[in-house]
Amino acid sequence: MLKIYGIKNCNSMKKAFDLLNELSIPYEFHDYKKQGIDADTLKKWLTQQGAEIILNKKGTTWKKLSEQEQQEALASQENLIQALIIHTSMIKRPVIEKDGMYVVGFDEEKIKALQ
Repeated sequence: MLKIYGIKNCNSMKKAFDLLNELSIPYEFHDYKKQGIDADTLKKWLTQQGAEIILNKKGTTWKKLSEQEQQEALASQENLIQALIIHTSMIKRPVIEKDGMYVVGFDEEKIKALQ
């Protein structure tokens, strides 16, 4: 089954939920604002997708960090994982997983291809 990670109150998430429901694609939702996210999952995403895909630098949470905090977060994968665990809003949304493959961010065509 497809698994979608994110937070409920997000326009990209709402579009993804609407599309999945419209296509009758069953999914499990993991709300990392409520349930958190573990280091192993983040490491898997970062290894497969890369920090530039997973980290949402356009969001207000990232922009509110000082330049030093941003540099520290980007200094190593371990630092970035810890920053993302603390600030889950810095993870680009949604992250959709199916059979070890990922779609990060709302991309209608890629989501449709998961059927």
